[in-house]
Amino acid sequence: MNIYTDGSGSPKGSYGWYVKETGITHYQKCSGITNNQAEYRAIISALEYVTSLDAADDIVIHSDSMNTVKQLNHEYAINNEQLRVLARQAWVLMAKLGSRLVISWVPRRENPAGRMLGS
Repeated sequence: MNIYTDGSGSPKGSYGWYVKETGITHYQKCSGITNNQAEYRAIISALEYVTSLDAADDIVIHSDSMNTVKQLNHEYAINNEQLRVLARQAWVLMAKLGSRLVISWVPRRENPAGRMLGS
């Protein structure tokens, strides 16, 4: 299963995800968040969706936020406490999926979730 995520911060912030194989989408407005917070929330929302399924498929969550992907994969430090809180939420969900899950960076032009958000 391939899930594409994206987030956009600002007073009119939003985030969402798109499942390539099924076309299922999720979109959420969330005002007053930063771009990084929106990117994290998109991934967390996708992880919540996946963990609610009773599927044994491999899962790849794609994000065009290299910073968020590298932080969640423990390649970059997280120097912001608000992002640490979001990362911990994501890691709890990620642990439930174990080795079936990969969080992967994708260029913005290859991210269909970005078009959903209008970015």
